[in-house]
Amino acid sequence: MNYHKKSVRDIDVSGKKVFLRCDFNVPLDDNGQITDDIRIRGALPTIRYLLEQGAAIILCSHLGRPKGKVVPKLSLKPVAQALEEFLNIKVPMAEDINGPIAQMMANGIRPGQVMLLENIRFRPEEEANDPDFAKSLAALADIYVNDAFGTAHRAHASTAGIADYLPAVCGFLIEKEITTMGKAMENPEHPFVAILGGSKVSEKLKLIEKLLVEHCDTVLVLGAMSYTFRKALGGSIGNSLCEDSMVEEMGQLMERAKDMGCNLLLPVDNVVADKFDNDADIKVVPAGQIPDGYMGMDIGPATAEIYSRIIESARTVVWNGPAGVFEMPNFAHGTQAIATAVAKVKGVSIIGGGDSAAAIDSMGFSRHVTHISTGGGASLEFLQGMELPGIACLDDAE
Repeated sequence: MNYHKKSVRDIDVSGKKVFLRCDFNVPLDDNGQITDDIRIRGALPTIRYLLEQGAAIILCSHLGRPKGKVVPKLSLKPVAQALEEFLNIKVPMAEDINGPIAQMMANGIRPGQVMLLENIRFRPEEEANDPDFAKSLAALADIYVNDAFGTAHRAHASTAGIADYLPAVCGFLIEKEITTMGKAMENPEHPFVAILGGSKVSEKLKLIEKLLVEHCDTVLVLGAMSYTFRKALGGSIGNSLCEDSMVEEMGQLMERAKDMGCNLLLPVDNVVADKFDNDADIKVVPAGQIPDGYMGMDIGPATAEIYSRIIESARTVVWNGPAGVFEMPNFAHGTQAIATAVAKVKGVSIIGGGDSAAAIDSMGFSRHVTHISTGGGASLEFLQGMELPGIACLDDAE
């Protein structure tokens, strides 16, 4: 995929109406209050830039999974209120998305003003990437800007289809995502270390293979997926999570890694428990020697020390997936050690969204890393080298 796309800096937006696709998919409590506004704050630089350049902005986002139906508790009204507070201007919302009210509001919007469309996924045509629906959205504006990296791997009407009808560029969030991650994958500084965790090795297989082929110096495997690797080596994993259908393939993968001269390392010890509970009976055992009735919950202290030394010596680090069940305090030590080591890297450090991003943010290390991706699934597909429709549709930089 071409990582070199035009951004809002490359076009004249003065006096133009800009359709800005953002990711306002924020968590809400039972009272409809936003509990974490980081995604709204992440969109502000692009919004403010466009306003300063004299654009009128039509904001668009999804929230949750209403599956093409109007679900009142998934309304973007709380987002409109939050935006008014951040921007200190009125942010009216069009509840009919592309109907007569939205059209009237879009026709009347002036430079320096902002409006918001209701949850775009209230319409089934959005996820179906219906061309007529995409064309009706495009008719509201003069320019399309995509700044929703978290949905860039989806070919929806507001993330890809609309670009067929308008000049299409990226906002600052997507620009940083594709610039930072693109450079890391195209021309990384060495040593290049990848830290891969999570529950399913099948979800990370393409990424592991890409990293091996493109000469990643070391791949550190952790999390639940490490037990599938360990079983392939004939070890005992007790009741740990394991993808039995992947065991044979993981054995072959480790052989390929050896042939390529890439260090694919597994934990040497694990923290195990007799039940999935913070207050379970806990032991530290050598990897591959997990007793029956126990399950792996975290990497052990020896692994944390070995991995930390390797990470701290790296010049490029990509981390996707926690070391264990970090939501439970007794099994968070491995993830904390990894986060601490990543924060000490004196080169490029990239956190691939999802649980890794949540972990490093909760531990207060966000400002010590180069880049935290705003999209879990999107960042994983991007790092794998897959084409993301929401980026591929944008105009190429000259």
